[in-house]
Amino acid sequence: MATALLSFYMNPKIIEAMINLKINLSKAEPWITPTDLDNLLPKAIEANNAVLGKTGAGSDFLGWVDLPTSISENMLVQLETDAETIRKNSEIIVVCGIGGSYLGARAVIDALSNPFSTLMSKQDRKAPLVLYAGHQLDANYHLQLLSLLDKVQYSLIVISKSGTTTEPAIAFRLLKAHIEKKYGASEAASRIFAITDSSKGALKKMATANGYSTYVIPDDVGGRYSVLSPVGLLPIAAAGFDIRELVAGACRMEKHLKANNTLTENPAIAYATARNILYSKGKTIEILAGYNPALQFIVEWWKQLYGESEGKDLKGIFPAGVNFTTDLHSMGQYIQEGQRNLFETVLTVEETEENLIIPHENDDLDGLNYISGKPIAEVNRMAKVGTMLAHIDGGVPNLEISIPRLYEGNLGELIYFFEMGCALSGYILGVNPFDQPGVEAYKQNMFALLKKPGFEKETQEIYRRI
Repeated sequence: MATALLSFYMNPKIIEAMINLKINLSKAEPWITPTDLDNLLPKAIEANNAVLGKTGAGSDFLGWVDLPTSISENMLVQLETDAETIRKNSEIIVVCGIGGSYLGARAVIDALSNPFSTLMSKQDRKAPLVLYAGHQLDANYHLQLLSLLDKVQYSLIVISKSGTTTEPAIAFRLLKAHIEKKYGASEAASRIFAITDSSKGALKKMATANGYSTYVIPDDVGGRYSVLSPVGLLPIAAAGFDIRELVAGACRMEKHLKANNTLTENPAIAYATARNILYSKGKTIEILAGYNPALQFIVEWWKQLYGESEGKDLKGIFPAGVNFTTDLHSMGQYIQEGQRNLFETVLTVEETEENLIIPHENDDLDGLNYISGKPIAEVNRMAKVGTMLAHIDGGVPNLEISIPRLYEGNLGELIYFFEMGCALSGYILGVNPFDQPGVEAYKQNMFALLKKPGFEKETQEIYRRI
């Protein structure tokens, strides 16, 4: 059985279906054998049944499984209406959140934005510039952000289920004070949009008291799986992108994955199975590699999704990311000849601009006339193929995930695919992919060091250690 399955992935047209995303496992031979697939596939199918049936560990946080197809027309209209209001009133939108509360939105926005939008005029941008706060604690960053906001019209989207997570809570205190001083309390309230719990928490209370427009983070959706909820959809819509297409792409992937539970038809099962086979053979680090700089925050979102979901119980594949060809001149040496505990997943955008042609130079001092007349996109493609072959020859298995082009619908497919692949992979590994107990460790120490009330005993103990 598995011999046919593996050879299937050597076909250039990998998955012919209603979805655009494709996955190719063939370049992971000989590390993934037909016997490996036969042995692990039943466990992968069992994991798939547990996710869809909501019977596995952490089942209280499986709301994301049905999220794309459950988004109502009324919700989309409300999001689009508020997004239009934000765009009309703002030169800048500040998104205040950390982890899954901002990374998903940033991944989509950065993937679809002009990389030089920060240098463009408001008229040339056609939508407000999106900036981010609450994802770190650096004083200079926040001082410079507030200084910029003195000079521009802006709105604020604050995202937190509890409202008490330290980094975004501090940032929101600063931003709330600034926006109220700049506009007055009443207009400031009309410029603040809160995405939070339905009924409890500090941010919910603040939103109710001040009359902020409010959206709900579903109780059964964790932060890192929330990009297809208002957590991601409002910032993406406010940035001027088509959330209907994004949701439609995610719906295509949701329906396809739910309807298919075989390796050849379900790319999430294929991905989760392949990465766990490689993990069982000592490949403990996965590098997500892209050849398009627009993918940088797709990689960052993926790192958080997989790192926070799988890294527990002294288990898990460590998720790393590189941007090629740039990082071939920094990390390339290690990937080629360092420890052989790596595998790569290459994220490919098949269609790129072909109209930028390498010019001819009469003196040919740089020796590039052999490629003059070629699109630079073709050179990038050949760099990808050459790199994959070199890394495979160097002992690094390669998986490949591809989408035809960068647009909202394909990104919706990619997001849902990675979410499902992560859930399946966690269950195969034997961990709960929907909790994050280890995240609390640094917080407890920080609270003790800052002498937070209720941490008196911990404060005494930690100051004896430092």
